Amino acid sequence: MNSEHQYAVVVGVDGSPSADAALRWAVWHAGLVGGSVTAVMVWDMPMIYNWEPPGDQNFARQTATELHRVINEALGDAAAAVHMEVAQGHPAGALLDAAKDAAADLIAVGNRGYGGFTGALLGSVTQHVVHHASCPVVVVRQPEEKKS
Repeated sequence: MNSEHQYAVVVGVDGSPSADAALRWAVWHAGLVGGSVTAVMVWDMPMIYNWEPPGDQNFARQTATELHRVINEALGDAAAAVHMEVAQGHPAGALLDAAKDAAADLIAVGNRGYGGFTGALLGSVTQHVVHHASCPVVVVRQPEEKKS
């Protein structure tokens, strides 16, 4: 390992509670090892018979604005320590590409389980990342709501 390399964590962010939990976990973990965190949010526009959406759409800018909002809501003051990256494409592929570009030591993703048998299953993006990543992957479950 290069002595100049800083431990790097890449985390997928989509605004879901499980992704927020993964983001908080990634920041906590990186803090323990003196590493950095890159939060990745992905946008894509499906092609429908070569149809272009009406108006002046800037999906990358809108996604960056949403990423900034989500990180600030999830982390508060700790948000300043997170690098933000917006990518276009399929979420799993874009997350794997970002991890490769960052020479990530770890990828953190959320699990969108629904409880019971369905809750044991991983979402398609998480499953793809787990099976194709070149570094370890941590799947973070959304904390269960406390029952009163």
